[in-house]
Amino acid sequence: MVEGVFHHPVKPIKFGTDGWRAIIARDFTFENVRACALGVARYLERRGMASRGLVVGYDTRFASEEFAAEVASVVAASGTRVLLCSRAAPTPVVSFNVVHRRAAGAVVITASHNPWAWNGFKYKSPEGGSAAPEVVAELEGEIARVLAGATPQLVPLPEARSRGLLDDLDPAPPYLAHAATLVDLGQLRAAGLKVGVDAMHGAGAGYFPALLGGGATTFQEIRGERNPLFPGMAQPEPIAANLGPLADAVRRDGLDVGVALDGDADRLGLVDERGQFITTLQTFALLCLYWLEVRGQRGPLVKSLTQTGMIERLGQLYDVPVHMTPVGFKYLGPVMVRENALAAGEESGGYAFRGNIPERDGIFGGLLFLDMMVRTGKRPSELLEWLYSKVGPHHFDRWDLEFPPQQREAIQRRTSKARPDRLAGKRVESIDTQDGYRFNLEGGYWALVRFSGTEPLLRLYAEAESPEQVRELLGALREMAGV
Repeated sequence: MVEGVFHHPVKPIKFGTDGWRAIIARDFTFENVRACALGVARYLERRGMASRGLVVGYDTRFASEEFAAEVASVVAASGTRVLLCSRAAPTPVVSFNVVHRRAAGAVVITASHNPWAWNGFKYKSPEGGSAAPEVVAELEGEIARVLAGATPQLVPLPEARSRGLLDDLDPAPPYLAHAATLVDLGQLRAAGLKVGVDAMHGAGAGYFPALLGGGATTFQEIRGERNPLFPGMAQPEPIAANLGPLADAVRRDGLDVGVALDGDADRLGLVDERGQFITTLQTFALLCLYWLEVRGQRGPLVKSLTQTGMIERLGQLYDVPVHMTPVGFKYLGPVMVRENALAAGEESGGYAFRGNIPERDGIFGGLLFLDMMVRTGKRPSELLEWLYSKVGPHHFDRWDLEFPPQQREAIQRRTSKARPDRLAGKRVESIDTQDGYRFNLEGGYWALVRFSGTEPLLRLYAEAESPEQVRELLGALREMAGV
């Protein structure tokens, strides 16, 4: 038992691939959020950054604004100035405001794409990116010390405002102005595209019309209203299984493209003019081709080990280096900054690009894809054909498998002992164990087994030259793991 404000055995708070996430009221409680907030405040003080202030944002999930207010109250009570978002905002919009305001960092209350019962606590760096692993370790240490007995103090928000410790922030205008410096919004407005937008009841609702409305290009936004239950989807993740309504709208109304954002709009999903889902691997490869060929820029490319082998092929074609990291922008972001990379991407639909923050941004990625359509005059399916003409066919799928928690060690043991020479008939050329077990296959294809860093799931991934080969690889992985 821990004495003081915590009167129950304390469960450690550990950050996954991007922040701490937990089920609301079970572990994601005001008590634990206060501990996280004080841990961040102490970290900033110890690092000499507290005087720069902290941005606090939140998404459209249940009670997110109340949790954010609690964070603001604790941080302000510690003496650190808070910039509290006045409305729900996408994580990349909050992150950009860190850079724009030269703040010490940001806290965002969001569980991103997790199911409705979850919420989360993300910390963003002064560069607007995800916290690097060494920063995460320091934050976890500070939070653990708070949980061990400290009592977070609170200051009422009106008092914090009157004392100059808290300012209310509308995060949208600086972000919208910044986007206009990176993409020719006037050209996009005049292009006459018919665009479907699926906001998935999340914080990205309204951003595409705000950026590109008022011209010949029109938008049909669906699921734009707040609904913390995220009805009609397993979770607000822009993947094929959740985008039926968007695909139906594209086919029914003859739209040119469908764009989808996850719950906090840091991830992007695309549907082509026929209502077919463009996989997240195809999307990242297309956006890299956009920068390399359409925009004529050069620079390193960064990918997680769950991203496509098409990136290596593009690297060879355009003579640019490719860096591969474990899953999570806490790994990709620092490499992107260090290498001044042109682009960074992971399989989850998170992409970052030079000139913007070193962080996933679904809104910006969507703008770039629309710009690619306009500059090339090609429809989405034609863009994919163009990509394949350069790198060859690549198909991908991912299976998410639930399993009893007590079986985790057995699954880990079975997978670690597997050393197959061939997988679904394909020769295994090497095995990468930096994040799970990635089997590098002949022809530049691959298959991977890894545990999710944010959910109690075993994830199986495969990329191959045909959908049939992908299914065979996934089946072989499932048999290997014994799930």
